[in-house]
Amino acid sequence: MKRPDRSLVSRTLLRRLAFANIVANAAIVVTGGAVRLTASGLGCPTWPRCTDESYTTTAEMGMHGVIEFGNRLLTFVLVLIAGATLLAVLAYRPRRRGAAPLALAVVLGIVAQAVIGGITVRTQLHPSIVGIHFVVSMLLLLVAYALWRRVSEPDGRKVPVVPPALRSLTWITLVASAAVIVVGVAVTGSGPHAGDADAVRNGLDPQTISQVHADLVFLLVGLTVGLWLALRAVGAPARAVRAALTLLLVELGQGVIGFVQYFTNLPALLVGLHMLGSCLVWLATLALLWSTHERHPTQLPHPQTPTETLTPARASS
Repeated sequence: MKRPDRSLVSRTLLRRLAFANIVANAAIVVTGGAVRLTASGLGCPTWPRCTDESYTTTAEMGMHGVIEFGNRLLTFVLVLIAGATLLAVLAYRPRRRGAAPLALAVVLGIVAQAVIGGITVRTQLHPSIVGIHFVVSMLLLLVAYALWRRVSEPDGRKVPVVPPALRSLTWITLVASAAVIVVGVAVTGSGPHAGDADAVRNGLDPQTISQVHADLVFLLVGLTVGLWLALRAVGAPARAVRAALTLLLVELGQGVIGFVQYFTNLPALLVGLHMLGSCLVWLATLALLWSTHERHPTQLPHPQTPTETLTPARASS
């Protein structure tokens, strides 16, 4: 019998690296927000260089240059984490089906984000490009989360643990959560925190688009409450009920921050917390989706053994 290849990395290390991708991609959303909220979006006025003569910030760029260049350096940290995760996935035995494409997608997504970031600078922080930059970050969080769950679960087939109607309601909740994020990007593009005093805005009326955003938030909260109550009513697994409740609590916290920032003229600190909250709402929504199914371990075939012939006495015992 052929002996299985020995794994070069432990499952614990693999899971930690995959989880580090989630943390790192959420962190760079927050630091990117800090760049915009401190009006440092053009602290390095070109890309890939910081200035026409230097790849690094200079004294003339001041603190804005330090903040913008520091955020650029974080991209290399993300690439290192994602690259280490990809190598760990390839070195782990037995191979996790579907993990390698997800790990590669995280690496390529981070590289794509660096390019989009450069386009953002070269278009003088155009709100459409800034919005795409944020939405791609959410997609990266989705892929990173899927990778983490993939390396944490067995290799067997997925089995639903809630009724079909509630799985459909979960998907509708996911779509509503994504819609809240996309419209929130439009709200940001109409507001005062452009990243630079001379950056253009998207031209939407801030009050109107904020109302649309608030309406979608109410829809999302209503869907989550309904889903939580329905999961409890049908006796769904405890982890699914907890995931729905966790999402609801995160939404309520995010909603409080959103309303306070709106009625206090968008202070930078609260806007930054709201950006972090967007990541947490999205991750909590993904956790809810994953809680509606589970993977069963693959059943290994038992070794063949000679069939025993039972005597009448043994057969009757």
